[in-house]
Amino acid sequence: MKLHGQISINGRTYSKGASAPWYAIYPFFLVHMLIFGASGFFMAYGAADPDALFLYAHGGLAITVYVVFYFAIFGVDEVKWMFINAGLGVLGIYSQMAWLLSLFGKKIDDLPFHIHVIPFLYFVLYTFLIRHAFLDLLGGRDNEARKKFVEGAYVVVSIGICVLFFFLDRR
Repeated sequence: MKLHGQISINGRTYSKGASAPWYAIYPFFLVHMLIFGASGFFMAYGAADPDALFLYAHGGLAITVYVVFYFAIFGVDEVKWMFINAGLGVLGIYSQMAWLLSLFGKKIDDLPFHIHVIPFLYFVLYTFLIRHAFLDLLGGRDNEARKKFVEGAYVVVSIGICVLFFFLDRR
C-alpha cells in the first residue's frame, strides 16, 4: 500500500510515497480499533446515564489519533470521502446500531443524540478500514477493473447488511 504521509511501524520509518505491506497496517488497526470502538460502545450504551464528557474525551482523543493515521496512510481525498460517505450512510449506521443495542435490551431512541456520536464515528472508521483491507487483500488497489469489482461488491454487500439490520430491528 502506498502511503500518503510518513509513518513508523515497529521502529521502521516509512516515508511519504513509500509502500508498506498490508499486514503491517490492517491487523493492528482492525484489532486496536475494535477494542477501542467496543469500549466506546459500552461506555456510551452500558450505563443508564453515561458521562458524556468522559465519553467525548476518551473516544474523541482516540478518534483524532486514528484520523491522523488515516491521513498518513490513505491521504486527504480518501479521508474526505470517508466523511462524505458517512454522512450519506447515517441511516444505515442508525439501523445497525439500533439492532445491536436491541441485543442488550436497549432502544437507540432512549438515549440523546450526542451519546451516539462516538460509537457512530468508530463505526465509520472501522467500515472505512474494512473497505481498504478488501481493496488490498483482493488486489484492487492497483488494478482498476478489480477495484471497480471490489467496490461494487462492497456496496452491494453493505446495502444488503443495512437492509437486513433494518428488518431485524423492526422485529
